[in-house]
Amino acid sequence: MRLLMLGGTEFAGRAVVEAALGRGWDVTVFHRGRHEAPEGARSLLGDRTAPEGLAALADAPGEWDVVVDTWSAAPSAVRDTARLLRGRAHRYVYVSSCSVYAWAPPAGYGEDAPLVEGASADADQTAYPQDKRGGELAVLDAFGEDRSVLVRAGLILGPYENIGRLPWWLGRTARGGPVLAPGPRELPLQYVDVRDLAEWILHAAERELSGPYNLASPQGHTTTGALLEACARVTGGAAELRWTEPEVILEAGVEPWTQLPVWVPPGSDLHDALHSADVSRAVEAGLTCRPVAETVADTWSWLQDIGGTAPQRPDRPRSGLDPEVEAKVLAAGGGV
Repeated sequence: MRLLMLGGTEFAGRAVVEAALGRGWDVTVFHRGRHEAPEGARSLLGDRTAPEGLAALADAPGEWDVVVDTWSAAPSAVRDTARLLRGRAHRYVYVSSCSVYAWAPPAGYGEDAPLVEGASADADQTAYPQDKRGGELAVLDAFGEDRSVLVRAGLILGPYENIGRLPWWLGRTARGGPVLAPGPRELPLQYVDVRDLAEWILHAAERELSGPYNLASPQGHTTTGALLEACARVTGGAAELRWTEPEVILEAGVEPWTQLPVWVPPGSDLHDALHSADVSRAVEAGLTCRPVAETVADTWSWLQDIGGTAPQRPDRPRSGLDPEVEAKVLAAGGGV
């Protein structure tokens, strides 16, 4: 198989490239040159946002079996790339997001749920949901429904994470002491390990799948307790998880998802949107998800290998809770 990865030097894109190389695929990576491409991949340099930024891609010889694209800014960049490649690639996989569904999607929503309005393939960067939906529309316009795969990913965790969610929890538990653990402990979480995402994408390309797929672990795959206990265990066991009721956390003004990454209170629209998608279509099409303990352990190992500090995308807000705020909430809530 011949893969053209648009990006491919960070997080999800890098995982796709490494998985493809592991299968013996021929891999070309089109990127801006800010980071090195994985060894074994062929590099083409260009900036999709710059005038003539696709020149290296346009001039490159050959064709590809599949293009994988993770773009999340202006949909017009996806439009231009997809139009350029529609005669040179067999299939286009666009890593989209569950954010493309109209707010607020009901618990258990599938791929047929209503989508956000106001999206356009021709748009400049606006808001994340509309940008991702605009990217989907751009791919569909160029490649049609039969040659497009729309991967509506949920929360993505694992090695190479440059968003700061799981790395923040690992860093926090590594510091030890009382840790504000947002309850309830048994609250179901839904996410996908970036390597499982990558393997499914390659599997979809091999099987010539098409259409939209919600991509995250099945509901019940893990819980808040299992995730944070794995973090505490792998970082040395010095952390004391203090399970605290959601009401105490919210009354203190702590923001779910951003200040306490991954967590959102049960019963909220946010929890239904982020942790209750119906992913049966992806599972039936071959999605398998590794245990949460493996995701946590491998992410910690990667962090140690790079010196303990995770990379941070400049276009994403930093995650995490200020230690003083954490201490005040613990004092008020008396977590157990």
